[in-house]
Amino acid sequence: MNKNKIALITGATSGIGMATAKLFAQNNINLVLCGRRQERLDTLKRGLEKEVAVHTLTFDVRNKTTVFEQINSLPPEFLDIDILINNAGNAHGLEPIQDGSLEDWDAMLDINVKGLLYVSKAVIPNMIAKKSGHIINIGSTAGKEVYPKGNVYCASKHAVDAINQGMRIDLNPYNIKIGAVNPGMVETEFSEVRFKGNTEKAAKVYQGFKPLQPEDIADIIHFVVTRPYHVNIADLVVMSTAQASSTIVNKN
Repeated sequence: MNKNKIALITGATSGIGMATAKLFAQNNINLVLCGRRQERLDTLKRGLEKEVAVHTLTFDVRNKTTVFEQINSLPPEFLDIDILINNAGNAHGLEPIQDGSLEDWDAMLDINVKGLLYVSKAVIPNMIAKKSGHIINIGSTAGKEVYPKGNVYCASKHAVDAINQGMRIDLNPYNIKIGAVNPGMVETEFSEVRFKGNTEKAAKVYQGFKPLQPEDIADIIHFVVTRPYHVNIADLVVMSTAQASSTIVNKN
């Protein structure tokens, strides 16, 4: 394996995670790709290992024990993680608080908040030991404002915003870069998951305007991680031109 940087990406089997993996590979960043869907990970690995070294880990970030077992099982040549992209996240349901599902709430808090913490906890010690590293937390405009029926999802992304700030403070003595990329509406599987597989309802979310694409966010993430080491982009918000806020979108 070459001596290029190694990036661990969670949620690599679709959307922003997959697009970031592909762009990183094009730019000679070796990869540890994490996700729940083994078949997709295998397909992605076959496509990218022609360019860089790739290792895959199959786990659900909600499973604390498995997260640590899998990350600690990395072969020696992949252990020295330089970049962590905390991308795994989801939204479940879009109901007012009084009608919300407890299962949906658990899923969002367990994945968006606790899962991010588990993966970070597993990766940070090595970064502290070498006094270098870069963590990018993928947040959302939902972490900057609250919109109707967003309640718990918005709460989970506000938590990501707070964790990102707390990480930056606590890890400052160790020369570790911490930053967040907070996208608005990105055309991924996000809405399909939110609406429980209702593809027609999900498609309507992005009709009438040009939403962000996963590749747009991947390009921004790559820009962030390739700045000179003394430059840290601490918090970045990005929306499509048509979107002014979570609820104001210029649709034709």
